[in-house]
Amino acid sequence: MCDLGVEYRGTRLEQRVERLYRELEQQGLRFRPHCWLSEDWFSPDDVPGIAIPFYLAHPRLMRLEKNQLMEVEGGTESWCLRILRHEAGHALDTAYRLHRRRKWQTVFGKNSAPYPEFYQPKPYSRNFVVHLDQWYAQSHPAEDFAETFAVWLKPRSAWRKQYAGWPAFKKLQYVDQLVDDIRTQPPQVRSRRHIDPLRSIRKTLREHYETKREHYGIGGKSYYDRELRKLFAELPPSHLRNGSRPATAASFLRRVRPELRRVAAEWTGAYPYTVDQVLREMIDRARELKLRLRHNEADTRRDSLAMLVVQTMKLLQRGRHRVAL
Repeated sequence: MCDLGVEYRGTRLEQRVERLYRELEQQGLRFRPHCWLSEDWFSPDDVPGIAIPFYLAHPRLMRLEKNQLMEVEGGTESWCLRILRHEAGHALDTAYRLHRRRKWQTVFGKNSAPYPEFYQPKPYSRNFVVHLDQWYAQSHPAEDFAETFAVWLKPRSAWRKQYAGWPAFKKLQYVDQLVDDIRTQPPQVRSRRHIDPLRSIRKTLREHYETKREHYGIGGKSYYDRELRKLFAELPPSHLRNGSRPATAASFLRRVRPELRRVAAEWTGAYPYTVDQVLREMIDRARELKLRLRHNEADTRRDSLAMLVVQTMKLLQRGRHRVAL
């Protein structure tokens, strides 16, 4: 990966970073987090900066990311800016050591709490803002602050109206007061180091994506026999010999797989790769059971989507929602 030779300077990505800086300036903040390319999105401890994933620096790498993980995190301008605002919240926290303040801890919790490998989101909770997918504010106090800051920072976000009556409104008010306190102060931490920059990463793209796929996979085997048998038919051999051969359930699910994956990911907030793993298990099990279509394709597509959404939500509700790398 260190041999890729890509930079974010002079690219569309740099323009998006500059837009982030303008948003900070519009709020009267002197702070400007420095940015560099690395393996993934993150803002390091003790360094008030933002690492940006390498694939956003070149169209071919973005296509590779889409091929390997079903989507390009931050691939559009609006999505990229949402993540940049979030990471800017982490960097601001680091720069001013905000999490050490007693009031910060009262509002958001202890920053020192260990990050869980998995978390169990509550999709309808009003204790948290909704910004990034997967109800990410619920994963850790540090993420709660970063998400709240991102909502506060977004131009014309109308957070006072949108979150009126929510318990999360008090968090937004606190961020508003907090920024007012530090607006003209110089940062306490000024390190400009680059942590794990792309130029130092000596692993192959194959190794990188194998790790990512393992991280976002669902782990372990799950079978959906009862639901699949309700949706599809187990036709006896005699029925097939008589000339009636409906399409196999596995071939049908493979054909509509991109559509089902996309819609289910939108509805559940789950990472597309996770949804695809659930769908792949459904396809594998349907093939093993030798199931075939029972109803017309339009109804089967609708019912398959409902099943996929339900199974994905069950996975999330069991506390199997992974914290991002």
